[in-house]
Amino acid sequence: MLSLALLWITWCILHSLLITTTVSSWFRKKGGLYLGLYRLGYILFSILSLVPVLYYQYTLPQQLLFSWHGYLRLVQFFLLLYAVILFWYGKKNYDMDFFLGLTQWREYQEGKPARQFPFRCSGILQYVRHPWYSGGIALLWALEPITDAGLLGKCILTAYLIIGTLLEERKLRCELGTVYEHYCRQVPMLIPWKGKVSFQMEQVSYNKRKVKAI
Repeated sequence: MLSLALLWITWCILHSLLITTTVSSWFRKKGGLYLGLYRLGYILFSILSLVPVLYYQYTLPQQLLFSWHGYLRLVQFFLLLYAVILFWYGKKNYDMDFFLGLTQWREYQEGKPARQFPFRCSGILQYVRHPWYSGGIALLWALEPITDAGLLGKCILTAYLIIGTLLEERKLRCELGTVYEHYCRQVPMLIPWKGKVSFQMEQVSYNKRKVKAI
């Protein structure tokens, strides 16, 4: 199990390092082909490097610890439903081409200046700041069965998603300043316990202009 833990931790560290402000700033400074391929390469690396970790985990002898059954199936159903809702409405709010790096690649090919990830605060983002992280945690624990090796992976990935959320928060605060600070004070980070929050885009636009002027 130690080797599996090390593999998961190594994957999480590499995945996080490649998206840090230091690395992304370096690619922005280099510009051109480097910036055009950065996000796309990051997504491909994340997926391809995950395959051997999952393969190794599922080749290990495993002992069943827990399986959803009986009335607990309702809990599993609501976790899966929650995950699907957050992923689906997150997709509707996010610029998927930008997220996947396709926009950056097109901008490079067309010779256009690179732009930052667009800030939005509508739809599901009025309920929770990080719908995909929140949905990802719910999905992790809703999937069955839970074995000793699987439990180790779930715990490490849950910790990674929480830490990744905090790192993303710090990055967004640095990039957006008071815009994001204002947003954070109103909308929950991972658990949409407040319901729908009325967030005024006029205030966001004003703050964003103010940040750029500093």
